[in-house]
Amino acid sequence: MIEKGNLPSDGRLPTERELSEKLGCGRRQVRRALEVLEAEGLLWRRQGKGTFAGQPRRPATEMAATIADKVDTLAIMEARMGVEPQLAALCARRATAEDVDRLRLLAERAHGASDSDYWELWDGALHRLIARIPDNPILSAAFDLLDTVRMDENWQHDRHLARTLKTKVVYHEQHQRIIDAIDARDANAARAAMTDHLQTLTDDLSRSMRETGEVHSFATEARITDKLSKKRLKK
Repeated sequence: MIEKGNLPSDGRLPTERELSEKLGCGRRQVRRALEVLEAEGLLWRRQGKGTFAGQPRRPATEMAATIADKVDTLAIMEARMGVEPQLAALCARRATAEDVDRLRLLAERAHGASDSDYWELWDGALHRLIARIPDNPILSAAFDLLDTVRMDENWQHDRHLARTLKTKVVYHEQHQRIIDAIDARDANAARAAMTDHLQTLTDDLSRSMRETGEVHSFATEARITDKLSKKRLKK
């Protein structure tokens, strides 16, 4: 709705009840989504006036729909490895103190999430903000495409299988290292921290998919493993 601009000229969103009916989901889900979008800076609230949209993401829904059934989880991770580390590096050069504060808030919200769905919302919000801060239209569009594709049910299912209490702690620590590097204006450290985070996630996804027999593409996994092996040899 926000992406497509299907809102009044003042950007006011429908009420939670109206959104619940329009989207066919519970008010609790709507409330959670609005909370995350507000923390991202994509909407704002004014007491007695309502909730308003601001800084909408660039639409990638149409393109994502054409490729969603042609890619699997590991293909998404391979593409993320090519985009997000550079975004993190640029973020380190361009983030304001307010941006860093918001990143820390999102990381803490993800860490304190009460269930997997809520964690996914806050984790996605954190990565989207890192992608948006550099204000690079091309990289932002690439990220938006990946972000839209990873909303696919297969991705959500695979992430759920790979997520444990242990990985949640590890991901939080990695998020903190990424944000610390951004705060320190250390582009190389931010790039390395994001690469390490995405590689950990890739390894966890690959392992859980092997254990459950749900690897959708061994070819994709082989490409990722080969690429990372070459990087280790260079080191």
